[in-house]
Amino acid sequence: MTLAVVILNWNGVSLLEQFLPTLIKCSSEATIYIADNASTDASISYVKTNFPQVQIIQNESNYGFAGGYNEALKNVTADIFVLVNSDVEVTPNWLNPMITTFENEPQTAIIQPKILDFKNKEYFEYAGAGGGFIDKYGFPFCRGRIFETIEKDLGQYDDALSIFWASGACFFIRSVVYNELKGFDASFFAHQEEIDLCWRAHNKGYAVKYNPKSVVYHVGGATLQQGNPKKTELNFRNSLFMLTKNLPKNVLYQRLFIRLLLDGVAALQFLVKGKPKHFFSVLKAHLAFYQYFSSQFKKRATVQNVSYYQVNSIVFSYFIKNGTVFGKLV
Repeated sequence: MTLAVVILNWNGVSLLEQFLPTLIKCSSEATIYIADNASTDASISYVKTNFPQVQIIQNESNYGFAGGYNEALKNVTADIFVLVNSDVEVTPNWLNPMITTFENEPQTAIIQPKILDFKNKEYFEYAGAGGGFIDKYGFPFCRGRIFETIEKDLGQYDDALSIFWASGACFFIRSVVYNELKGFDASFFAHQEEIDLCWRAHNKGYAVKYNPKSVVYHVGGATLQQGNPKKTELNFRNSLFMLTKNLPKNVLYQRLFIRLLLDGVAALQFLVKGKPKHFFSVLKAHLAFYQYFSSQFKKRATVQNVSYYQVNSIVFSYFIKNGTVFGKLV
């Protein structure tokens, strides 16, 4: 089984300097690629000078996360694509547990490792933690992270299991499945494209897994910080795109309507908290949703996964029932 570790880079020379040496040291089982989204810094010259064994793919423009990987992976041949953010620190033996799972489970198409916080290594990291899920209305959450509550890693999520979505920060996928699904939806640009891809994989009958025997540490927010209004816009917009594409048809409009109302409440909260830029980000997201609804609707698969959600409403469970950790939800 051949592996290609592909790091998407955009003006991230400092991150490559910090994390690439360890990745190379711990990844003898794989061929390593830098997929560069038209950087204007010294990223490419740094890699060529210091790590000539690393393959470089130069995209013609900054296509974002989704389009950037789609373009780059056209040039990669391997059984397994391992997509790794440039701000991820891997650990020894991080690849072997994943190889074993893929070899033993033909229907498993996508796997995520345990993702801990690089800055505070005893805690889970926001983007992925111990595996991702969504609620009935498409709000994502993780084992180890619900909204802003992040748990300490006490071994409570050391069980390998099926999850709904795997984090794009460190994302293992069979190349045949990636190609069958035509990769990420490039219209997302960045944020939640991995959830959409996992949902489409479920619709095809594939499994998505979490394997805690593989551990990585993620800095997070290296491209857009958590409080960035653009990040808010992309998250709200792309979540609506994803629901339009993947919700079961008999509940599509009802759940979209409720989600739009919940988004409106979130927008008002931004305003009350003195964050007008984020308020307008939600408005922009909704305008884009209305503008592109028809084109997103046309992407719907023939069959939708009807048992896609873990809880009815993570908003209600978290804010009303005090379900601040995953163990209180189920």
